Amino acid sequence: MKNIFFGLIVCLLFGCSSHEPAATPAPFAKSIAAFKKQDSISFPPENAILFIGSSSFTLWEDVQNYFPGYTIINRGFGGSTLEDQIRYANDIIFPYKPKQIIIYCGENDLAFSDTVTAVMVFERFKHLYKMIREKTNAPVAYISMKPSPSRRHLFAKMREANLLIMEFIISQDPNAMIRSNMDPAPAVFIEVHSKMLNKEGEPFPEIFLDDSLHMNAKGYSIWQKEIQPYLLKD
Repeated sequence: MKNIFFGLIVCLLFGCSSHEPAATPAPFAKSIAAFKKQDSISFPPENAILFIGSSSFTLWEDVQNYFPGYTIINRGFGGSTLEDQIRYANDIIFPYKPKQIIIYCGENDLAFSDTVTAVMVFERFKHLYKMIREKTNAPVAYISMKPSPSRRHLFAKMREANLLIMEFIISQDPNAMIRSNMDPAPAVFIEVHSKMLNKEGEPFPEIFLDDSLHMNAKGYSIWQKEIQPYLLKD
């Protein structure tokens, strides 16, 4: 009887509920839901070129205008990491049956945690690449991490991760960098990092927004020049 009375007092003081605590929404659930809603209205055509990655793609809202003659699907979601690309691969990659997959991601992996190393970023990319290869033979292009002025403290890690990823890609096909559109390599590495630096090795300030992190149209024009030679023609 005393135990029952004590239990009632606890409930009155602290509240009692038979309901389970609300589940924490998965990260980026709203972004993925927005993609699915968009697809339900107008599903993209198969055999397009799929862009996946973080905010550098999210903010490239007019990416289609940079590549006339190519069908582009942009599924970048801001703030995402390579782990997020892996988590949502079944939502943002495989349903579209793309003929080519362009990846820009890895920056946030390093920026969001001091304990994440270049090797860890490389291993995450390799995991994503192997996931893709299990489902499709579509060629993959990885764009090197860019030198944003606000992330200058990460440049050394970025360069190390870029190098590891480039070496892995070359290991998939030693002739990857000289293949043509008629004979595409399974994977290519697109170097943009060095193209965004001046002669002193400093980032061009005029190609970035005021946040010194994201690019303006001048920055995207550099990307266009470096990416276009690797895109598969329709």
